[in-house]
Amino acid sequence: MEMQQFYYDNKIVKKFLYASLLYGVIGMLVGLVLALMFIIPGLNQDIPWLSFGRIRPLHTNAVIFAFVGNAIFGGIYYSLQRLLKTRMYSDVLSNINFWGWQLIILSAVVTLPLGITSSKEYAELEWPIDIAIALVWVIFGLNMIMTILRRRERHLYVAIWFYLATFVTVAVLHIFNSLALPVSFLKSYSVYAGVQDALVQWWYGHNAVAFFLTTPFLGLMYYFLPKIANRPIYSYRLSIIHFWSLIFLYIWAGPHHLLYTALPEWAQNLGVVFSVMLIAPSWGGMINGLLTLRGAWDKVRTEPVLKFFVVAVTGYGMATFEGPMLSLKNVNAIAHYTDWIIAHVHVGALAWNGFMVFAIAYWLLPRMAKTELYSKSLANFHFWIGTLGIILYAIPMYVAGFQQHLMWKDFNPDGTLKYGNFLETVTAIMPMYYMRAIGGTLFIIGILVMVYNLIRTMAPVPAIQDELAEAPALVKISPNRVKGEAFHSWLERKPIQLTLLATVAILIGGIIQIVPTIVVDSNIQTIESVKPYTPLELQGRDLYIREGCVGCHSQMIRPFRSEVERYGEYSKSGEYVYDHPFLWGSKRTGPDLHRLGGKYSDNWHFNHMYDPESTSAGSIMPAYKWLFENKPMDHTEIETKMRVMAKLGVPYTEEDITNAKANLKAQAMQIEQNLMNDPDFVKSYEASKKDAAANGKEFTPMSDREITAMIAYLQRLGTDIKVKNK
Repeated sequence: MEMQQFYYDNKIVKKFLYASLLYGVIGMLVGLVLALMFIIPGLNQDIPWLSFGRIRPLHTNAVIFAFVGNAIFGGIYYSLQRLLKTRMYSDVLSNINFWGWQLIILSAVVTLPLGITSSKEYAELEWPIDIAIALVWVIFGLNMIMTILRRRERHLYVAIWFYLATFVTVAVLHIFNSLALPVSFLKSYSVYAGVQDALVQWWYGHNAVAFFLTTPFLGLMYYFLPKIANRPIYSYRLSIIHFWSLIFLYIWAGPHHLLYTALPEWAQNLGVVFSVMLIAPSWGGMINGLLTLRGAWDKVRTEPVLKFFVVAVTGYGMATFEGPMLSLKNVNAIAHYTDWIIAHVHVGALAWNGFMVFAIAYWLLPRMAKTELYSKSLANFHFWIGTLGIILYAIPMYVAGFQQHLMWKDFNPDGTLKYGNFLETVTAIMPMYYMRAIGGTLFIIGILVMVYNLIRTMAPVPAIQDELAEAPALVKISPNRVKGEAFHSWLERKPIQLTLLATVAILIGGIIQIVPTIVVDSNIQTIESVKPYTPLELQGRDLYIREGCVGCHSQMIRPFRSEVERYGEYSKSGEYVYDHPFLWGSKRTGPDLHRLGGKYSDNWHFNHMYDPESTSAGSIMPAYKWLFENKPMDHTEIETKMRVMAKLGVPYTEEDITNAKANLKAQAMQIEQNLMNDPDFVKSYEASKKDAAANGKEFTPMSDREITAMIAYLQRLGTDIKVKNK
């Protein structure tokens, strides 16, 4: 049999792994800064682009798409070539994939701190960047599929099944969730509104975790764990069941993020049923991974790489047990909006994703450089301090979550809320936030130790070179099933058919859940009194989005006695029909705001945004002093914004749009007049006028400043239906 020589492309693997480690350090450091902001509220020093709401999505995007994303590409490019016995189809496409992905990450680093965001969780980047993501992702998929088609290995190993499912599903999720109408180059509005937007977003949000943070890592587990342990995978049959049941069931589970909300009950229940079923394939994968190490436990004790793998796979098992448990309505009622969810997410991110990336980097970089790791002792130190960091991060957040739930729902004997002031719950859990910061610090120390260890490993050796390999050419056989050949064995040598079947499996759940909610009007109740936002309120809503307020405040009151008593009438689906995008939130660091309108005076909001502690003693909310700056707010796009909204179904008339600036000015002037009711405001306002005149500066009336639009939006919230505010 003729042997063919070729070279594996190691250089592209090295680039992705180096980028992953760099962004891992950056992303985790930003996360630590965010944790410190909870215990030092003034940490941002009134710098807009360092405010919590703006850099929180920078942290999540850096960890998910930069740290983990680059590691996924690096791991796939390494394993795919060796599983297929061929070089990647195109070095050019590989490098476009690398540099395109880095440019996307850098665009996020620039735009998110500037407040340029769609506000959709894990999908905050604006429409031009979304298009770039889709293009780079298609280039990655094309390169992968063309490599598969010119392989020298007949059957596709299980890892490749997961890679193909990842490519197809992430493409579908990203494209449908990112559909938006542009207002300008860096501003757009989601084509979906309210309940529909929430369902599509969490169809994406849950499955971004499933198909970006899980399925590719399962593929990497199936390749690297047997390779490093030098053991065959425990069960081939279990891997088949694991793959098909996982990709079919996962796609249905998104609605469990929206339990007890205004989402239709049938969609919520579907999410619960399939989420509970998910535990079977998830644990099947964990068992397949851990049992692969049977007979190799002595090696685990001595090899730090395998230690990282054991904790990673165990973390996957813990997170995928907790996920279905959290989808049970009685458990969800306890955990949702609390720090329990933060603990849950970070067990998966730090243990499952983080530790597996570390294991792959420790094993792969020295191997490609044909050298030994500089120090196993440092790697072991990293393992133990990283594990301790995860424990010290997660346990306090679980405690905080339970304490929040218990305090939020606690009543006095007379039927009043025992902790009526939301800040009482914030104060009670502050020690947990200190512990979280300590745990995060330990985890980052571990990463820095790893970087040092790998630098010392790689520095003395020559640059990583492409690796010479040889394999026989693939002999073509009949595309039909051979007599006695099992169906799945046949499918494993038919990549196109396998990809198409995987696509069908992931589309079924999405179609059944999303299409009826978008197409069938009866799923969303109509409320005649609900009107579109005024031009000034629309501007204020965009400021609310820019500042990332949705990261700390929900706008969804669930039908619980405690929430209705604390916030007001529970939320109705018809109240959100003009919300592009929806802003229900997923965490209550501060109170729910859906019934905030009319609860406080304009002066209260003015003072609260300038100095939160002046109105709410003990608040950890940052000040937003840049909203008060002596410069006019830019209203040049308001007519365009309203026209885009009208295209999306918001009933703005041509007259509304023509008179937008005049109506905006009139409402802003009324708010300024309301502020004049406070003598302290009048005194300060007049003094600032004189100061501007004395310094030869132009003075901007308060009615033209951003804070006025923000107040207008906050005062509108929840006022479309007549309910009594609590």
